[in-house]
Amino acid sequence: MFLAYLTVTDDRVISAEGRSRMTATEEVRAKRDAKLDELHEKLTGAVETLVSGRDWARALAFAARFRSRSFNNALLIWVQHEAAFEAGRVPGPVPSYVAGYRQWQQLGQQVQKGQPGYMIFAPVTGRFASSNPGDPSSWRRLGPREKHKVNEVVRTKMVGARPAYVWDVTQTEGDPIPEPLAPKLLDGEAPQGLWDGLAMQVEALGFEVLRVPDDGRIGGADGLTDYVARQVSVRTDVTEVNQIATLAHELAHVLMHDPKDEDARQHRGVREVEAESVALMVGAAHGLDTSGYTIPYVAGWASSVKDAEPVEVVKATGERVRRTALGILDQLDTFQVADGTPPGLARDVPTAEPKALHVPPPSEHRPAARVPVVAGRGL
Repeated sequence: MFLAYLTVTDDRVISAEGRSRMTATEEVRAKRDAKLDELHEKLTGAVETLVSGRDWARALAFAARFRSRSFNNALLIWVQHEAAFEAGRVPGPVPSYVAGYRQWQQLGQQVQKGQPGYMIFAPVTGRFASSNPGDPSSWRRLGPREKHKVNEVVRTKMVGARPAYVWDVTQTEGDPIPEPLAPKLLDGEAPQGLWDGLAMQVEALGFEVLRVPDDGRIGGADGLTDYVARQVSVRTDVTEVNQIATLAHELAHVLMHDPKDEDARQHRGVREVEAESVALMVGAAHGLDTSGYTIPYVAGWASSVKDAEPVEVVKATGERVRRTALGILDQLDTFQVADGTPPGLARDVPTAEPKALHVPPPSEHRPAARVPVVAGRGL
């Protein structure tokens, strides 16, 4: 009886501990979900403040300085830092470097007591294995301690998000952090090597780059992409900066907009916003003045996509723009402004499985009848 009693008692203790752990897990999950809901509200509010084309341009210029972060996280950092500046918690209206609590400690910095961080989305990752990596359906998720088979490839992918916090360098104390360097350019001057770097990327995609003396040769536009002739034309009777912006705009069209894509053709306004926004981010990453960029009223192009909420269109467009601009910038051998990551800190950011760049042969680029075969800046 005594032994039986002990057994029953042990079972009850184990059951109680199990219930306790379950309750604790549910509480943690509930707190996390509440913070995620708060983050989504902050993000929606940030997007809804992007009313005019100038607001959109300012947001993208900021995102270019924090391009290592997702577009959503850049917006979240932007609005929370502005609020911190207005409250007198930080000395400047624009942050320079941001990092997590322990990341700052790794760099010899300590977050100041009482300084609330900026809440952002952090990736939740999982390990996936496949014996046939080329087949998307062959990937399987590994358990926490599960080992992959000898003939399998293992990759880490983002599977979700959780709330996390970052702080600006002005909210820390400790070893001095070097100020971010900025290119020094004269008015209208383009960064050295930027034209050649962009032109090489256009040519690598199978298009010829032509410099024309004026807009009369290209229908009154600043630039023109002809998908049939496979030519990108840029007028040269404007400043170097304008030529660079035009070339970046046309490169974005080549990378992002297939003329045979019915959905893309139905939303030409969004296509032009995307291309101009990529050019803006590429320019801002090189310290170019982006105040002259003309982007349509946000409410107009964001609401032009059928069966989609404007807020979601803006977020999706911003991330597409950031990824395209980042792909262009990564291939350039030019001096660029810092990306918001403190010097000496290596950020390993897992993402979804990247897609290989598809460069179709010339025959694939020939559009069907009645499909627009040109895209241009200033048309």
